[in-house]
Amino acid sequence: MLLDAMRMLIGRETRCLRRGLMIIAGLLLAGGVLAAPISAPDVLKNKCAFCHMENGKLQRIFNLRKTPEGWDMTIARMQVWHKVEVSKEERQALVKYLTDRQGLTPEEAAPYRFLIERRPNVQDVVPSEKLGQMCARCHSFGRVALQRRDADEWKKLIHTHLGQFPSIEYSVLGRDRNWKDIALNQVALELAGLYPANTAVWKSWQGKKHVQPTGSWRIAGHRPGWGDYAGTMQVDTLGSDHYDVRYELNYATGNRVSGRGQSIIYSGYEWRGDATLGNQKMRSVFALSEDGKKLSGRWFLRETDEIGATFEAVPAGVGSRAAIVAVFPSMLKAGFDTRLSVQGVQLGKDYDLGPGIRVLSAKQKNANEVELIVSVADDAAVGLRSLRSRGNKGDNGEVKVAVYRQFDSIRVEPEFGIARLGGGTNLGMSAQFEAVAYLNGVDEKAGTADDIRLGYVSANWSVDNYDEKAKTANDIGFAGVMEQTGLFLPAVAGPNPARKGMNNVGNLSVIAKVADQTHTSEARSHLIVTVQAWNKPPLR
Repeated sequence: MLLDAMRMLIGRETRCLRRGLMIIAGLLLAGGVLAAPISAPDVLKNKCAFCHMENGKLQRIFNLRKTPEGWDMTIARMQVWHKVEVSKEERQALVKYLTDRQGLTPEEAAPYRFLIERRPNVQDVVPSEKLGQMCARCHSFGRVALQRRDADEWKKLIHTHLGQFPSIEYSVLGRDRNWKDIALNQVALELAGLYPANTAVWKSWQGKKHVQPTGSWRIAGHRPGWGDYAGTMQVDTLGSDHYDVRYELNYATGNRVSGRGQSIIYSGYEWRGDATLGNQKMRSVFALSEDGKKLSGRWFLRETDEIGATFEAVPAGVGSRAAIVAVFPSMLKAGFDTRLSVQGVQLGKDYDLGPGIRVLSAKQKNANEVELIVSVADDAAVGLRSLRSRGNKGDNGEVKVAVYRQFDSIRVEPEFGIARLGGGTNLGMSAQFEAVAYLNGVDEKAGTADDIRLGYVSANWSVDNYDEKAKTANDIGFAGVMEQTGLFLPAVAGPNPARKGMNNVGNLSVIAKVADQTHTSEARSHLIVTVQAWNKPPLR
């Protein structure tokens, strides 16, 4: 009865808009074509020069480089801290102007793309323990690493921290050291060496002629809880690096989803888009390769960015290279015949999956989809195979399929997850889990580095108290509910009178049970259900 009531409350919360105290309220990095031309230099002169002009030149602004999210957060801070009045259109024009001229190269942004793409349950990457203590105790280190400054500018950023957050010297990991002296005389110099403003790589990137992403694309990816998908994307220019985008997604489960939206390209490669897929509002964060032959990244729901999907795309227009982008299903059981759907570009009808697998038939539905019926021998070698096209020379891709007889072990991904309570105007943060089947490696032991990852499998999902303390507090009775898609929905924040005033936090085990013939495998992961998050900037 308690769970039923909780489920009703959670359902109601998931229909609310996330309107917490976000620093970046609008996130003007996606969609939205400018209604009329706006001169960013004029905006800088009229809105920024009052504070930044010195000796006839704008100071600070042109001495650093950032991602689109970084520049948008800077403008938002000026609006909040100094009451600078900037319209939505002006803010968008400034972000575009500054990122194009003072952004990051693909190589500079690559190590922290997981932060830009808002991937959940990813551990931050910190170069050293000292930098972690000095910089990453209040926000991710990626937020630091996704900007470029010289030593003087890093020092000014430290002074900004001291001015805006004076307790920084006296809080944990600050009061046990001479924080200001270390920050100014050690950390600033180290950051300037790691992330300098003026580099030959950036100058070279600025001098390149960048490719537009217009045309037809074949896309593929994986959405946790929904499964693999493939489809098409049509990109048409609207001028000034703005694009109209149409999507058609076909999931391996048979679901079909259409969508349309708009996108902007920053710095010649950084794609930011808004769209509606089916009835869901989504954002896309992709990176365009230098040659324009690949788009990759992640799209996620606008109000619940922990829910999303990976994304890979290759050109599919006239003259595009042949490519296989996906195959459904991707696991083949030895001793059985299986119907496969091959998705790609300019596909042929002749395929090879290696010894022990015969292609019984091939039906070409269109140039981008072929249906195969394959027979896997009883004695076929287990493990990963490459599906290759033998008919198309210069094939631009291959995908892996897995051959198995029986799963040796199951793992739950992520191994450690976090969910956050909702409540009021603040939508809770869910946690999505998936079960993955493995074969033992050459050491014939499960759970070791040489295990062979087969792929995602269906599971029966449940949660339990993680330890005796959680059992005593009955965390599973209050923290939330687990859906049979592997999605954990957190409860509404407390204090809860039924819990003697405690909040509805919890320390839980996530349990997946997978049936394979007569054998059932079980795997567990750890889930912390914690308090609400009120500050949700694009770069955490």
